[in-house]
Amino acid sequence: MTELERKVFGKITTKEIIGAEPPAIPDTKNMLESELQTLLSQLESQSKEDLKKLLAVQQESEKLVNSRPGAMALAQDKIQMYTEYSQKYIQSINQKLES
Repeated sequence: MTELERKVFGKITTKEIIGAEPPAIPDTKNMLESELQTLLSQLESQSKEDLKKLLAVQQESEKLVNSRPGAMALAQDKIQMYTEYSQKYIQSINQKLES
C-alpha cells in the first residue's frame, strides 16, 4: 500500500497526487508550480552532499508515485503532471551538481 501522507514534492503528499481531490487543473498544477519554485530557490544554498541526498529522495518519491500507473482509479493526469514537475526538479539538481 502506498503511503498516502508521504511528502513527495515539497509539501505535496502522495494523496494529493493520486487522489481525486484536489482537481488537476488548476489546483494541482498551481500547487506543483508553486512548490517547484520554492524547491528551486532552496537549491542555491545546498552543498553538493545535500544535493545528492535531495536527488535520491526525489527519485525515490517519483518511483513511489509511479509504482501503480496502471491502476485506472488513480488520477492519471495528475500523476503525469507530477512526473513532469519532478523531472524538472531532478534536472535542476543534476545541473547544480555538475556546476
